[in-house]
Amino acid sequence: MKITTIAWRDNKIRLIDQTKLPDKLEYIHIDKLEDLWSAIKRLKVRGAPALGAAAALGVYLGMKDVQAKDFNAFSRALARVAGYIAGSRPTARNLFWGLERTRRVVQKNKDKNLFALKKLILKEARKIIAEDRLSCRRLAGYGSKLIKDKDTILTICNAGILATIDYGTALGVIYRAKREGKRIRVFVCETRPLLQGSRLSAWELKKSGIALTVICDNMAASLMQQGKINKVIAGADRIAANGDTANKIGTYSLAALSQYHNIPFYIAAPVSTFDLSAQSGKDIPIEERNRREVSELLFKKRVAPAGVKVFNPAFDVTPHNLIRAIITDRGIIRPPYKRNIKRVVSR
Repeated sequence: MKITTIAWRDNKIRLIDQTKLPDKLEYIHIDKLEDLWSAIKRLKVRGAPALGAAAALGVYLGMKDVQAKDFNAFSRALARVAGYIAGSRPTARNLFWGLERTRRVVQKNKDKNLFALKKLILKEARKIIAEDRLSCRRLAGYGSKLIKDKDTILTICNAGILATIDYGTALGVIYRAKREGKRIRVFVCETRPLLQGSRLSAWELKKSGIALTVICDNMAASLMQQGKINKVIAGADRIAANGDTANKIGTYSLAALSQYHNIPFYIAAPVSTFDLSAQSGKDIPIEERNRREVSELLFKKRVAPAGVKVFNPAFDVTPHNLIRAIITDRGIIRPPYKRNIKRVVSR
């Protein structure tokens, strides 16, 4: 399926409005930083690698019309823009990684004029987009080696084309396996409360001709008990130095169930998702979102009594000892994670 999740077109950010799927494939065009912030917060654009590109393009969007007297003033404006974007979603490592890359390229070229610095920011954002295309395909190549013919794979949330530029991480592994002629079937957890599995992953997989079945999140244990799942593959929003992994809420449950049923549980993410400053999952900030995401069905129909308390963390942390291997764009990382992650990421 040839679609591009996010791009820079006609001096605007063009992205797929993922809140309209699966009913409509609709693009929106953003030329204001505030609109990008809202799009990220409202999950019109989402997924760790896609957020890295969105963040970098957002920096250019926020800086392209800035008038500054000197580099110091430009640098202060850049810090304000980056700080504003960073406040949209705290857990996704790639968002901060994208911001860091644009700030680094500016700092390295402080001797250049402000017009040149702005061009370098856009160039870096485009470089991130180009790199993601390659990194997802490399990751998929490594991951497909773990997939056997006639495997039945369970996944959660959306770690596919819509979460990256145009291919995917966890779903990218599945796409590559299919391309290699492996006959695979996928079970997709609907992924409450915003249904990224049934709305987004199922849409992608169907368009790509993959045999799939959508299930309620709480059906996974029963399928495993019946021997209907061979492997579980999930994406990641941030991976700590010891391998603890933050991903969509419900991922930890699948990992624990997988260990109990002796099913390999894999994480698929590029090295840009690793945060070596986080020593363990305890250091990963977990975003808590609007109560209405739980108490209402897609903000349209109330499914809980008015006024009840709601707890709505967007992510949970899967301990590293539940993860069989981490599939990256630099190869497959296996335990001991602390040593091997450092070796691969700092390479």
